[in-house]
Order: sequence, then C-alpha cells, then structure tokens
Amino acid sequence: MNKKLVGLGLATIAALSLAACGSRTAKKDAGSSDSADSSLKVAMVTDIGGVDDRSFNQSAWEGLQEWGKEAGLSKGKGFDYYQSASESDYITNLDSAVAGGYNLIFGIGFALESSIAEVAPNNTDTHYVIIDSVVPDQDNVVSVGFADHEASYLAGVAAAKTTKTKQVGFVGGMKGEVIDRFEAGFVAGVKSVDDSIKIDIQYAGSFGDSAKGQTIAAAQYAAGADVIFHASGGTGNGVFAAAKAENETRNEADKVWVIGVDRDQSAEGAYTSKDGKESNFVLASTLKQVGAAVKDISTKAADGEFPGGEVVRYSLKDKGVELAETNLSEDAAKAVADAKQAILDGKVEVPEKP
Repeated sequence: MNKKLVGLGLATIAALSLAACGSRTAKKDAGSSDSADSSLKVAMVTDIGGVDDRSFNQSAWEGLQEWGKEAGLSKGKGFDYYQSASESDYITNLDSAVAGGYNLIFGIGFALESSIAEVAPNNTDTHYVIIDSVVPDQDNVVSVGFADHEASYLAGVAAAKTTKTKQVGFVGGMKGEVIDRFEAGFVAGVKSVDDSIKIDIQYAGSFGDSAKGQTIAAAQYAAGADVIFHASGGTGNGVFAAAKAENETRNEADKVWVIGVDRDQSAEGAYTSKDGKESNFVLASTLKQVGAAVKDISTKAADGEFPGGEVVRYSLKDKGVELAETNLSEDAAKAVADAKQAILDGKVEVPEKP
C-alpha cells in the first residue's frame, strides 16, 4: 500500500490538489488511468443520520450535487445517494451502489469503515472513499479525515467568551475517535479562556435520535448552561428544538445559544423571543468541508487522478475546517481570531483526545 498523510487546501476548489504530497503510484495500482474517465458514476452511502440531517451527510450530498451539476449529470443518472436507516443497511447499500453501476462510492462517516473494508477487496475495479476513518491496505480506497479538534477549540473559545452563567454544554452523538476530537478540542478551548467554567458533557448514543438530543439539551439548559455545542449529526436537530423552546419563553437579551457542527447551521436558529423580537440563537458553527472533499475527489477521479491508498487530512491551516462566526460579540471574535492564529503559528497544540 502506498499510504501517505496529505494536507489539503480548500480555499478554492480549483486550487485543491489531493496528490500534492505524493506520487500517483497507488492511483495507477487502483486501476486509475492518466486520462479522464467520462463514464464515472458517483454514489454516496449515508450513515443513519440521513441525507437531510442538516449536518454531516447533508454537506456531503450538497458537494456531490455541485459536482454532478458541473459535470452535466442529474440525480440517478451519474450520481445518487443511498440512505441507511440502520447499520445493517451499510453493506446492502454499498453492494446496491456497485450493482447500480457506480464506480466511485463514498461512505459518509466512520460507522461505514468496517463495511467498506469488507466490500472493497471484492470490487477492486470500484473506487471507495471512507470519510472520517481509515481503511488500510486497500489501493482502491482513499481515507479522508478532518482536524475537527482545531475548529472545536475555536468553538470552545467562543462559548467561554459568551457564557453569562459560566456553564456550557457539549452534546455528542456516539463516543469514538472522531467525536473525541470534538469534545477534546471544545473543552481545551473553553479552559484556555476560563478554567473555572463548568462543562456538562453528555452523549446521546446515536447520530439520529432527535428526541434524545432535545431531552439532553433541555436538561442542560435547565441546569444553567447557556451555550451548547453539539457534535451529533441528526441528533442535533433536537438540540436546536430545545434551544428554540427555551428561548421562546425568554426575552431576547437572556437567550441561550447553540453552536452548530459540520456546516453553517445558522438557518436553524431563527425564532421569536418572548418580548416579540425576531432573533437567532446560533452563536457559531464549526465547519467541516465534507462537501468540498466529496466534490474534489470526484473531480480527481473523473480526471484519472483518484488518490487510492492515501490518507488525506483537512486542517485549519488549509481551510478544511473553520468556524462560522454567526453571532459572536466583538470580544469573542477577537479571542477566536487570536486562538486561530496561535494554532496556525504552532503556539497551541490542540488535544485530540479527552
């Protein structure tokens, strides 16, 4: 296997180069040619959060749709998605995509790692991409990861600079290496501002349980938290519901906040306060450029440059992760900018594990 760790710049899609740090030996071994593949058909298999989770899967689907549109293709005729209702659907959907003639297949989320590892050796002419995990020793698989802890650190700084109660919350989907990065980065960011701030950390045990997300968030707000950062996929819809319900009983000046994840979730924060003011309770959102990664790898594959066998990681440095500063105060925005520069300058090394 030709395994490399590659950092990617996402400032502009045109400037991206997934193979910038390595040779193309693995790509040729995986069956890619140096000529464009006009017959490329791309599919993605969601995790249980679903394609409309307003988060991770939705970002991936938006990126795939952008690629398809630019390639002159339409849904079902060149690109499509397969939605997973449960973990038992993963292999079935991956096999269905192959049977449907799709020769580049994305597994959206670390939960699909073992399924892709199982099917890839049996379909060596098919290219696979695993998002947020690593499938080793497979030249027809590229593994994509993100420095989520860096963006989460900025979220923690924003939360610490915003809280009035000196109590914030974190709602995770399922425990694991990926969400560990979100939790670790967020906690480190909060503590970098004020070590005395209390952080309530809870997990829903699912990325698709909105009701559980709402229950956890409502309890955290009731206990005194006034900012909650969620890293929970579709479960996060419940966090937004809890914030909306809480804020509708408060005056606008006393609202509680949510920090979104994976994409700009500011649209989820619109509400009318008790005193009749139109407002928004999304403080910020950590951005994970899953859609940009899907779009770019699809483009590379179409050009015969699929980076098979490589491990690709997007970081703050190359704009693969970032923080959308929706409603930050001037003080919070400055603190976030200073923290970001400290990370880029190597003065702050953000932990990846709690």
